[in-house]
Amino acid sequence: MGIFWDLIQESKIQDQQKQADSQEERIQYLEAELTATKELLRKTLIALEEHLGEDIDGDGVTGE
Repeated sequence: MGIFWDLIQESKIQDQQKQADSQEERIQYLEAELTATKELLRKTLIALEEHLGEDIDGDGVTGE
């Protein structure tokens, strides 16, 4: 019975490791997506400010 219990426990440990690895990959992916989204938003804001000639984000600068 002991060897089967050890195998079950080892299997559960491996499953948890796979889940943790996939969560780390997901976090890295989401962080990269967030960075890209923020950059796109910044570029869009700059273009909009330049087009309208107004300071939209309140930083005191138009288009930068």
